[in-house]
Amino acid sequence: MNKKPYKFLGVQLDALSIPELNSLIQESVEQNKKRIIANHNLHSLYIYHNDPKMQAFYAKAEYTHIDSMPLVLVGKLLGFPLKREQRVTYADWVWPLMEEASRKNWRVFYLGSKPGVAEKGADILRQKYPGLQIACTDGYIDVRKNSKENLATIDAINTYQPHILMVGMSMPRQEHWILDNLDRLSVNSILTSGACLDYVAGAVPTPPRWMGKIGLEWLYRLSSEPKRLWKRYLVEPWFLSKLLLLEILNIPNQAQQNAVSKGRY
Repeated sequence: MNKKPYKFLGVQLDALSIPELNSLIQESVEQNKKRIIANHNLHSLYIYHNDPKMQAFYAKAEYTHIDSMPLVLVGKLLGFPLKREQRVTYADWVWPLMEEASRKNWRVFYLGSKPGVAEKGADILRQKYPGLQIACTDGYIDVRKNSKENLATIDAINTYQPHILMVGMSMPRQEHWILDNLDRLSVNSILTSGACLDYVAGAVPTPPRWMGKIGLEWLYRLSSEPKRLWKRYLVEPWFLSKLLLLEILNIPNQAQQNAVSKGRY
């Protein structure tokens, strides 16, 4: 895919729709190539600018799609020709992704969720898409690189030989885990999928899709889990105003300077 990424708010973003993301996975499978397809939203943006290990993870990602309507709106404000369909969240993507996986015999492995939740979600997906090959294990493991649980998890993934590995252990735990274990994984596309199967299983309520389309999905999530999400949605976004001001004034921020020194910009 030859589309150039956009660079704003100190990060690199790829304006990709669901069909284009599915095409990237098809390309990875056909070329037997291992690649990370990451995503950015306001929460990851905040973590990125405060966590060097998160910056190292995104430096490894070949593509980073947009998972935030506010980022689409900020991009448009800064003059980038972003479209609504280029905001892709797993609540929307999981269904066409699994449909294509079932048609093309892609094997999927999902690492994440509480014990039993991922399997429930996988059962729902198998019923909807007959023939879907999906295996899963919960994300409540000792993630230290050489712990018995971590080594057993990597062995289970590699034995299954998935075309798609979805890691849903929340930010930044999932990104840290991928970065720590990338060299030991025998997979094609690696996706940071958050609470993807939690939504499918009904363990976490899925926001109405019309709210996602107009940028109000955060409000639904905040009202559903205020104790867990109040800081993410009421405090962290203010950090965006500083980044936006730096962008307008064309002043590089620290993370951007670090990326330049590593050859990302």
